[in-house]
Amino acid sequence: MLAEIKGLNEECGVFGIWGHEKAAEMTYYGLHALQHRGQDGAGVVTSDGSNLKIHKDLGLVNDVFKHANFNELQGHAAIGHVRYATQGDGGIANIQPLLFRSQTGSIALAHNGNIMNAYKLRGELEHEGSILQTTSDTEVLAHLIRRNGSANFETALMEALRSLVGAYAFLIMKENKLYIATDPRGLRPLSIGRLGDAYVVASETCAFDLIGATFEREVIPGELVMVDHNGMSARKFAEPEPRTMCAMEYVYFSRPDSDVNQVNVHASRKKMGIELAKEAPVQADVVTGVPDSSISAAIGYAEQLGLPYEIGLIKNRYVGRTFIQPSQELREQGVKLKLSPVRGIVEGKRVIMIDDSIVRGTTSKRIVRMLKEAGAAEVHVRIASPPITNPCYYGIDMSTRDELIAANYSLEGIAKLISADSLAYLSESGLERAIVHEELPNQGICKACFTGNYPVVENQGQSPVTLTIK
Repeated sequence: MLAEIKGLNEECGVFGIWGHEKAAEMTYYGLHALQHRGQDGAGVVTSDGSNLKIHKDLGLVNDVFKHANFNELQGHAAIGHVRYATQGDGGIANIQPLLFRSQTGSIALAHNGNIMNAYKLRGELEHEGSILQTTSDTEVLAHLIRRNGSANFETALMEALRSLVGAYAFLIMKENKLYIATDPRGLRPLSIGRLGDAYVVASETCAFDLIGATFEREVIPGELVMVDHNGMSARKFAEPEPRTMCAMEYVYFSRPDSDVNQVNVHASRKKMGIELAKEAPVQADVVTGVPDSSISAAIGYAEQLGLPYEIGLIKNRYVGRTFIQPSQELREQGVKLKLSPVRGIVEGKRVIMIDDSIVRGTTSKRIVRMLKEAGAAEVHVRIASPPITNPCYYGIDMSTRDELIAANYSLEGIAKLISADSLAYLSESGLERAIVHEELPNQGICKACFTGNYPVVENQGQSPVTLTIK
């Protein structure tokens, strides 16, 4: 389902390329593939070896680049970003990449994630004389690099990265070099590929497919990768911790045609549906999935139980975002505009409705009601992930605990609230079986929003948070 209705919003997406004569155009296409990760704004910074040039604005990728002059953005390297605002306000100043100019050279930053100690670091920087120009946590890295004052940029960058606490995937570009870094636990996805002689990097591998690039490898947690005219090299800026890739990348955020940490998203979602069917079968006539992120799980659930999978819900892909407002009344109306039941499929049938998650419950309630109004005799809701009972501090705009329905109601209470004939969630162990492959190296997922066990902990400064250290 669409995140802005559901109350679960994507993080951001980053894309970079080095060594391609059409770097700006390739980045534009790469950002298109990542559009689902952020719709608030987009931008690109290019390098011709001597200068960094920027183009960014609020809105979708098509809107931002509709009138862009790509001749003015010529260069062999570029980094790009699509943004959903989880830190800072929604103004254009916070749209990334962020570009900083100085007498000793320029630097551009693109970031996916959340710096948990950004508030504390901002206070330290301001006390030392820095004047930050945005409210984005991303800007902190640029000031930390400058504060370190080392003649060697890489040394200053690594020292700055070691100061950060949280989840991050960074692209940092100077006129003559591209730097790539992820946090020591690898909470945010980042992959490296090749396009001929050019190097590419993206939040999801679906961006490689769009431009014809081939996947090379994942960025290792705690690794700093450098790309320049001599090729690619890498070094550790921190010792890698046990991998805790965000589980919601597999459950909801990533495109099904992407591979995240060497695991295909569609395949993992289908396995979630299979595991869910083993754990929570129910007598029914048809299985349907809520478009789009739940379809793979619905197919797996149906196959496991030998039931027909049917398209019982249709998504209207031509409704814009302008109607979406934060009130519950308008969210419910938004669901009706976005989704329609297929009466000929569900009428008189016992329907199993598969969804990837429930956040507030507003959307689930409205969909169950729509199915029953279309004539469904029964609607059994099955969720292909565990109950979300805790907020996320790592770059997902997760509701506060008070707004999370599973944190405040029992299973029976939720089923009653959404008018479902029955309700069941996938277990935590079932989720792990669907995602984690023991034969692959460096596997592991973050389940903090399900368990309350947070792999990275930091008092955010503005409002103290009590977390359980995993």
